Amino acid sequence: MENNSPEKVQLLIIGSGPAGYTAAIYAARANLKPVLYQGIQPGGQLTITTEVENYPGFPEGVQGPELMVHFEKQAHRMGADLRYGLATAVDFSSHPFKVTIDEEKLVEADAIIIATGASAKWLGLESEQRLNGYGVSACAVCDGFFFRGKEVAIVGAGDTAAEEALYLSKLCSTVHMIVRRNEMRASRVMQDRVKAASNIKVYWNSVTDEILGEKTVDAVRICNTETNEKTEIPIKGFFVAIGHQPNSDIFKGQLDMDEAGYLITVPGSARTNIEGVFAAGDVQDKIYRQAVTAAGSGCMAALDAERYLSEKGLH
Repeated sequence: MENNSPEKVQLLIIGSGPAGYTAAIYAARANLKPVLYQGIQPGGQLTITTEVENYPGFPEGVQGPELMVHFEKQAHRMGADLRYGLATAVDFSSHPFKVTIDEEKLVEADAIIIATGASAKWLGLESEQRLNGYGVSACAVCDGFFFRGKEVAIVGAGDTAAEEALYLSKLCSTVHMIVRRNEMRASRVMQDRVKAASNIKVYWNSVTDEILGEKTVDAVRICNTETNEKTEIPIKGFFVAIGHQPNSDIFKGQLDMDEAGYLITVPGSARTNIEGVFAAGDVQDKIYRQAVTAAGSGCMAALDAERYLSEKGLH
């Protein structure tokens, strides 16, 4: 690390999705002079989605990246200090808290809001990334609407996959569910619901070989792991539901998290187990994972941080 002296800030926000930007808007209006580092994916997961139709206030819908530009401009207009950079290490053992940016710059902060989000797990196919946003999605609740009356496929076998398959079954003509083993990991009640849905077809012992299509999804080719037989299924939408990974690695050993790595907050607040450190958005929410709930928790984190700084006489 360079020997330059650390920069001291009142409130540091790590991450720049709906949670981080909303926290910055509220904190800036409260004159907390927030500094926000945008991380590896400025704007978060919404920047890899196309049409967003379920965010309130946009009756015609809005493109995901455009929505995040609105958030960013609003935070900037309120006076938040928005910067490019990735938090690479943290030390919450003493006050002020210490955060290393890009492995070289040290920032000290009286309070911290963590809004590093989560990343969808992908299968790792070239076609999956190429067609992401053009028929390939990791969120049925976000994008299922665009495939009304059409055939779609979903890959996954847990509760989320079962839930999303059922959600899609109410919109789509047929849901082709691709399950790697000869059983699901989902809870018994969810499995029963999937089996009871007349338009969900389950393919057991099957893996995705390739997603087919030039500009948009046309079909999926699956492979039976027992027979090696390959089958092409014509579809228009392909949903990946194999889980999300919270971006919380740098907080391991310092903040309480569950077995999947989601940060644990005190119910009804954004407080973590360390006083003065708050968490908002998908890094602490594995249930809802929507832009609007992330924004709401960003607001909570900013209000909690303001209260904390006032009580400590730091603001």
